[in-house]
Amino acid sequence: MLRLTVLLCVLALALGTPSVTKTREEIEEFRRYLENSRTDSGVRVDSRILENPQANIWENSGKYQGDIVLDDWQVEALVTDFATGRAAYIWPNTKWPGNVVVYDFGPNEFNAAQQQSILQAIAWIEHFSCVRFRRRHANERDFVLITGKSDGCYASVGFWAGRGVHTLNLARANPGQGCLWVTVIIHEWLHVLGFFHMQSTYTRDNYVRINHNNIVQGMGHNFDRYESNLVSNLGLPYEYTSCMHYSSHAFSSNGQPTITPLRSFSGVMGQMDHVTSLDWLRLRRHYNCPGAWTSEDVQNLEKEVNFYSPLSENTPPAVVQAEEL
Repeated sequence: MLRLTVLLCVLALALGTPSVTKTREEIEEFRRYLENSRTDSGVRVDSRILENPQANIWENSGKYQGDIVLDDWQVEALVTDFATGRAAYIWPNTKWPGNVVVYDFGPNEFNAAQQQSILQAIAWIEHFSCVRFRRRHANERDFVLITGKSDGCYASVGFWAGRGVHTLNLARANPGQGCLWVTVIIHEWLHVLGFFHMQSTYTRDNYVRINHNNIVQGMGHNFDRYESNLVSNLGLPYEYTSCMHYSSHAFSSNGQPTITPLRSFSGVMGQMDHVTSLDWLRLRRHYNCPGAWTSEDVQNLEKEVNFYSPLSENTPPAVVQAEEL
């Protein structure tokens, strides 16, 4: 997983890799893909799942890297760097001011039970970190608008002053299913809080092999990685089972794996059953929360995560109250 780095503008850099100029056709194809990823194509996420049922639902959401929503300036930066053969994209370190996320539900987007599922995911984030959430005041322009369009689960990355509406879409479903499964909701909130996907990190080639022959044509850019001068792993190890890792069949064209692990590990790569203790630790460190840096902190967090697992019968002590609906 990647922490966004403090920069004044969008940067792109691939150290040690010679630039390879793309053809006009390749550049235009890439631009069309990025532009199309920003619009509602009318394709339901469950239709995409039928084409690649082994991938996670958010990987099938039709956006950049599966579930990332781009701004105009991000599209232009990506196209410019793609044209010159550079592949390490990054945007500014955009942590939410004061560690507070401002959000609101789109009108008539969710019923009470669906809203409560989203609020429950917020409660988990608040419990395991120092990040806080509050509903938008009428005069606030920069906030997360939570919508329920049928095309998938996706979000904007980080806070950007002046962006206005920050996107978080969770296709409507029964609570506990599809985009309204708690780990999927938290995955999208982690994008909003400033995180990319685990396998994009600069150390990933030591841990996984990308099988380019199995990737859908034109989707190879979803497997770009970020260089160490632009991102930080926050002093934490690569994690196959992070809830922010691609599954083994993300963007597969033929039903064969697009990512193969190079080392043995326990669990399922790209699992969506739970948020790991390292996922929570990355969030704590990114927002400089208490209880994130010492070995004792790490041990205590592991115990707490094991006890307060979303899959257990235990619930977090501070649950968002239904009165906030």
